[in-house]
Amino acid sequence: MDAELVINTTPSGVEIALLEEGQLVELHRDQGDVQYAVGDIFVGRVRKVMPNLNAGFVDVGHGKDAFLHHQDLGPQFKTQQAWLKRVMAGKQPVADISQFKREGDIERKGKMKDYVSASQLVLVQVAKEPIGTKGPRLTAEVSLPGRYLVLVPFSDKVSLSSRIKGEKERNRLKHLMQSIQPPGFGIIVRTVAENKGSADLHTDLEDLVSRWGKLHQNLRHAKPGKRVLGEVNKTSAVLRDVLTSDIKTIHVNDPRTGDEVKEFLIGSKSGSEDMVKVHRANDLFNAMSIHRQIKAAFGRQVNLKSGSYLILEQTEAMHVIDVNSGGRKKGASSQEENALLTNLDVVDEIARLLRLRDMGGIIAIDFIDMAKREHNKQLTDAMKEAMKRDKAKHNIMAPSRLGVMEMTRQRVREVAEVATQDACPACEGTGKIQASILITDKMESSLQYLAEGEGRKRVNLIVHPILEAYLTQGWWRSIRRTWEKKFGMKVSIDSNSSMEIMEFHVFNSLGEEVTID
Repeated sequence: MDAELVINTTPSGVEIALLEEGQLVELHRDQGDVQYAVGDIFVGRVRKVMPNLNAGFVDVGHGKDAFLHHQDLGPQFKTQQAWLKRVMAGKQPVADISQFKREGDIERKGKMKDYVSASQLVLVQVAKEPIGTKGPRLTAEVSLPGRYLVLVPFSDKVSLSSRIKGEKERNRLKHLMQSIQPPGFGIIVRTVAENKGSADLHTDLEDLVSRWGKLHQNLRHAKPGKRVLGEVNKTSAVLRDVLTSDIKTIHVNDPRTGDEVKEFLIGSKSGSEDMVKVHRANDLFNAMSIHRQIKAAFGRQVNLKSGSYLILEQTEAMHVIDVNSGGRKKGASSQEENALLTNLDVVDEIARLLRLRDMGGIIAIDFIDMAKREHNKQLTDAMKEAMKRDKAKHNIMAPSRLGVMEMTRQRVREVAEVATQDACPACEGTGKIQASILITDKMESSLQYLAEGEGRKRVNLIVHPILEAYLTQGWWRSIRRTWEKKFGMKVSIDSNSSMEIMEFHVFNSLGEEVTID
């Protein structure tokens, strides 16, 4: 399956889209200000222990205390605690843990209060980002993820991803890892390590050991509630997690980002720098019609080409998806067969939407009722097959007597939300806006200032498609042409369907937005 990665750099951050066969399947956004991303490591102070929950609340500097359950302490919690105390007291000057004395494993079904007490400092990692009114969910079983491997301190196990199926390849990877395994550390081999050479895996392991050294160094001067080791930036993290052999091209619209991606590809040996295509578009999502796909996929109603459609609703406790046929399917000879064809038609789209919108928790899918047991089994098998490309942990149940399929999907961050209805550009709920005819006066005033006040010779206007059509109508006698003659400057106009109708932005010849006070 051919796939593409699109990295769109905008003034407000970076947007990353994964396309499979031209269809949007994943959307990531990096606003650059996420303080509690999954994988970040903190020194936290325990605020209180709740015996009835067998858990504790930890202060990691967030407005809401973070949650740490006994099951997330990890078997080597006592060893890690002893190491943390020595490092912060300056008694553990080196990062090497090969000679560090191991404590016994904690009881798997033990009590939180036996290992954690109020005011205690703990080394924790964000397992789930803050969602709604809840603080982050933590784990004390710290690990460092890389491109091919995950480094687990105070362990000696070598584990392999269950998605690596070949017995011969599993044995090769296990023996290879055991031969280069650093003392004091366990290793988890990720799926993307399959068929990779020893040099690539060894380089990745060295990088992780180096990060452990940085963590040790930061801990020596750490303060409670402060991050001591952050995840790599979002772009690199997405590249690390989604880059597979299926991805043939990476599109970017910022030369600096393009250079960073090339460095990542060369350093990780996960692709050729020729894969990176740099575009001049100010908004790459608009140029590649990705905004259109986003609007279509994030609405309450999602339509399929076959005529079927889905209704998606979110409640506090769960997500609900209602399947509608939209009419009789071609070739269906009965109501039962029509229901089967409709249900099988939508499973791939449902799997795509779960992944794209990052929906998690409990999900109820109200398929069209089918009476035959074999048809319900066929539907369940099809849903499981469609979900195989989803890396999030999930569990799928067969449809109930009411035709409702229940499933759970791992949730680690807020559900992605996109505004799918255009807001009124200026009325703020009053129902009245500035006269539309005045928008051209405002644009002309801005162009006059840039031409006469700053001596600009070339500008690019980004506007809504409706406004673009109005400004360029009648090419030779268009408003755009009139402005060029009047101010002696080249005026190009591009459209962006995600903008409001009366919104416009001005960019210079270097692609930098020009702010006019």
